Amino acid sequence: MNWKENEKYIKVCMTGIIIVCAGILFFFAVYRGRDFSGIINSLLTILRPFVYGAVIAYLVTPVSRQLEKTFNKLFGGKSAKLAFSLANVLSLILALLIISGILLLIVPRLVDSISKIIEMAPAQLDALQQQLREYVQGDPAMEQKAEEFLQEASTAVENFVARLLGGGDEGGGTLAVVSGVAAHAVIVFGVFKDMLIGLIVSLYLLFRRGRLADQAELLIHGLLKPEAAEWVKTEVRFANHIFNSFFMGKLLDSAIVGVICFIGCVIMGFSNPLLIAVIVGVTNIIPFFGPYLGAIPSALLLLLENPTHCLMFLVFIIILQQLDGNVIGPKILGDSTGLSGLSVLLAILLFGGLWGIVGMLVGVPLMAVIYDVFRQIIFKGIRRNGMDEIVKEYNEKYHSAESGGKN
Repeated sequence: MNWKENEKYIKVCMTGIIIVCAGILFFFAVYRGRDFSGIINSLLTILRPFVYGAVIAYLVTPVSRQLEKTFNKLFGGKSAKLAFSLANVLSLILALLIISGILLLIVPRLVDSISKIIEMAPAQLDALQQQLREYVQGDPAMEQKAEEFLQEASTAVENFVARLLGGGDEGGGTLAVVSGVAAHAVIVFGVFKDMLIGLIVSLYLLFRRGRLADQAELLIHGLLKPEAAEWVKTEVRFANHIFNSFFMGKLLDSAIVGVICFIGCVIMGFSNPLLIAVIVGVTNIIPFFGPYLGAIPSALLLLLENPTHCLMFLVFIIILQQLDGNVIGPKILGDSTGLSGLSVLLAILLFGGLWGIVGMLVGVPLMAVIYDVFRQIIFKGIRRNGMDEIVKEYNEKYHSAESGGKN
């Protein structure tokens, strides 16, 4: 038996092993998905500072590159290293100033708004209970159901406040409040510690991004054949374009929606306009479900104050989301992901179920990258089989003549 025959059998065996391993991984992903997600979440918890640093560096990099070009023009191209260093440091300082300014502007008013809501809540709840009792007065069956409902609602609110302040339903009082505040303080301290380490990591990544990119390219070419390596590099560039355009566009879109919401709430005389605008703007970053996630708590806040304002807000938010979905969003984002509405919904449900809010945020661009990879593989197989005509027929049937894209 010569070497070519041995090589043929080796390839068959390796293919079988790969198929078996892929089947095992698929079985594990389907039937042990929660365990798999738990492992990923545990790793992300340990590496959270590095994740923060990578996210900060990724978001700051476009600003850093633009500043670097500006400094190079000012220096006449004679001090490239100085321009590079200044751009990295200033872009990070600019990001910190923006974040700090937003926090200093929002946090005090947010705390004040929440304090007022907590003060107003008991009186408003009592008024709502009285209105409900008056509404069902004269009907013994309805009165009994109303009292049961009010009792359950009151117990739920008390338990929620107990968990919020004391960390549980038992052991109330001052000790529970102090314990709850201490627990929240530890959480806040942990977040600030991770963010501080993340800033250091982001500075390192910004200064080393060129070398890290070259090392990644060496790794790809060292492990893969030239054709496969070029394909991987193309997909990485495509993924970077998708994530960059999606997140930058979504941040700008959400900021505009938040500003419009704030102006609308001030004009209509709602209380806590800044708090409502922040909730609506932040949750708007999440595709599809974001507007509803932001509208529900905001509407409940207004309901405690004035049911008419709550109804006005719901009408306003529907109009605002229609404006965002049909005018603002398409103008800023365009067709940045190339996904259909069904694919967007699937991405949010799938990755949101795996990774929660983070999954909802990254699900759409991640699904776009996965979709592009599979499309590349499928179309390559079709061309290898000499069936280019079905690709042409498909494009003529479902895509306009000017739609390009990667096939």
